[in-house]
Amino acid sequence: MIYFDSDYMAGAHPEVLKRLVETNTEQTVGYGCDDYTKRAVELIREACGLPEARVQLLVGGTQTNATLIDALLARHEGVLAAETGHIAVHEAGAVEASGHKVLTLPSHDGKVAAEEVEHYIEEFYRDETYEHMVAPGMLYISQPTEYGTTYSKAELEALAAVCRKAEIPLYIDGARLGYALAAEGNDLSLKELAALADVFYIGGTKVGALFGEAVVVRDPKRLPHLFPLVKQHGALLAKGRLLGLQFEALFTNGLYEKIGQKAVAQALRIREAFRAKGYEVVVPSPTNQQFFRLPNEVIDRLKQEASFELWGPRGATETVVRFVTGWSTTDEDVDQLIAML
Repeated sequence: MIYFDSDYMAGAHPEVLKRLVETNTEQTVGYGCDDYTKRAVELIREACGLPEARVQLLVGGTQTNATLIDALLARHEGVLAAETGHIAVHEAGAVEASGHKVLTLPSHDGKVAAEEVEHYIEEFYRDETYEHMVAPGMLYISQPTEYGTTYSKAELEALAAVCRKAEIPLYIDGARLGYALAAEGNDLSLKELAALADVFYIGGTKVGALFGEAVVVRDPKRLPHLFPLVKQHGALLAKGRLLGLQFEALFTNGLYEKIGQKAVAQALRIREAFRAKGYEVVVPSPTNQQFFRLPNEVIDRLKQEASFELWGPRGATETVVRFVTGWSTTDEDVDQLIAML
């Protein structure tokens, strides 16, 4: 069986695992106060071009989103997001459980449009009864989106301008950021993204780590008490060096970039193979997630040897499916899938 369900099914990239094994018997202080974590923080600041940024390492994506969104919002505020956004669909109401409503916007292949964000905010405050409603207190986007699509530099600049005008923070979920940076046609560097987002995170769980996400707060004054807020949310890892070691490895010798490049290259091979066989490519994704519409009999045949996800309910005769690649996807895996087609 070959697996294309997601990019976190295998353990850790060998270089990451090597660092964990090498240091396994060492004794270090906890909660991210160790030297490995300090080194990882400096490597991330350097990569982002933000020498004064606050960097906080957390364990998982939903945990990170729920913690940071709660920290950024006032009690009466909600978070704007695409109707297909991860926090709106696949986080089991984690944001709402913290007391904040997800305020959904139209999705354009997973993305939100700057003019629609601006229109929502303007119309909200044009309503004389707005004090009775949940205020739009921040904007959430992901890079790449749930559909594998990416924001261009111009699109992100437009969103950042809307947020600055409205005086709300722009928060970017970067669970798969490594694949966006390696995407076909990408014109947005990590430093450029870091300069536009108020808060974002660099995903490790889906990009070569056993677990871990690195939150970057461009201006530490925005979240002056982030550490205790993380602990309040049960998101503070006592063995913090396990996070630090992994991000130290990911940001040494370009490993993070290499993982993204390899996975995207494999995904594009899969896309071209399906396209060559005449199957519909549902979303123009340039990243490691690829979506196709397949006849159910083809799905059933492929499922005998390959594992992948149905993207939504199974249709009467055909269904949209998702194939995802990661650091552990081999040439042989892709060759086998292509041969099955």
